[in-house]
Amino acid sequence: MKKENIIEFFTRLKQQDPEPKGELHYTNPFTLLVAVVLSAQATDVGVNKATPALFAAASTPEKMVALGEDKIREYIKTIGLFNSKAKNVYKLSQILIDEHDSLVPQNRDALIKLPGVGRKTANVVLNMAFGHPTIAVDTHIFRVSNRTGLAPAKTPDKVEAKLEKVIPDQFKLHCHHWLILHGRYICKARKPDCSNCLVSDLCGFKDKK
Repeated sequence: MKKENIIEFFTRLKQQDPEPKGELHYTNPFTLLVAVVLSAQATDVGVNKATPALFAAASTPEKMVALGEDKIREYIKTIGLFNSKAKNVYKLSQILIDEHDSLVPQNRDALIKLPGVGRKTANVVLNMAFGHPTIAVDTHIFRVSNRTGLAPAKTPDKVEAKLEKVIPDQFKLHCHHWLILHGRYICKARKPDCSNCLVSDLCGFKDKK
């Protein structure tokens, strides 16, 4: 996609939704971190059903550790991979207490060292909790980037690197959410809704309807 089209692409998305928000529910950086860890291979809707009760009981690392792995598991048993996720949430809470003064670190390398946290999770937390202009490439962003020609590449890391390079700085803070929401509701996997797409004329998808 040409530079002028990329600028127009994000200008339109911004005009439609100037302050896009993620759809996971959370109350502070810690509960956001937990919610994102729980969302791996699960839907935001499913996570949001389980977390209100969990976060009411444990909204800090200390309270989560006091809750214990077994009780955490009970709260999240409706979420896929709940056994390993309960273990990771308990462990990362203990590490935050022991190594980070109970605070979620604002550093990608430190975040990635936490159990259950990969590069994508770290980027989501840095963006949503701390306002860093990071881009977390999930399945939606990967698909939209390749399908539209915005940042075609064969792996999420390569798509992320391309997006970092081609997206103008003024759009980087929110581009993560614009692309996710566009992929979730318009540029869907099986049947993209091209007739209701704001940017279809800028898109390089060969099978546009």
